[in-house]
Amino acid sequence: MRLDANGLEVLDRDDCLALMRSVTLGRVVFTDRALPAIQPVHFVFDGDDVIISMPLDSKLASGTRGAVVAFEADAFEPGSRTGWSVTVIGEARVVRVATEIERLSRLPLRSWAPGGLSYFIRIRGEYVSGRRIHPTYLEATR
Repeated sequence: MRLDANGLEVLDRDDCLALMRSVTLGRVVFTDRALPAIQPVHFVFDGDDVIISMPLDSKLASGTRGAVVAFEADAFEPGSRTGWSVTVIGEARVVRVATEIERLSRLPLRSWAPGGLSYFIRIRGEYVSGRRIHPTYLEATR
């Protein structure tokens, strides 16, 4: 197990993607009017790509077209002070091919937003990193 300078386990790409597949809610970091913005979204995977969907007129939709974004998912257990966090950084592309849209629409992706899902955004993970904290590390540092 490789640890960083703070004693957190450094996760490899495969571990990061496996952990992300265990949750359905994440956060997209994008730019809105030249300022950083964060929005929670439901997501699924298509291969190793993160797929999100939203109404066409949302701030997130306009802020992610062709932009480099960060996507983060995590899970924490406050009682035991354990958990993990994974970040994917890559270009966000609107899916425009009709056959791909039809295929993605069959994935188990649901929206909380009123009005449903208008179109899909694919985030190709060019850079994937993650950390995990273990209870054994916490005990050793007390």
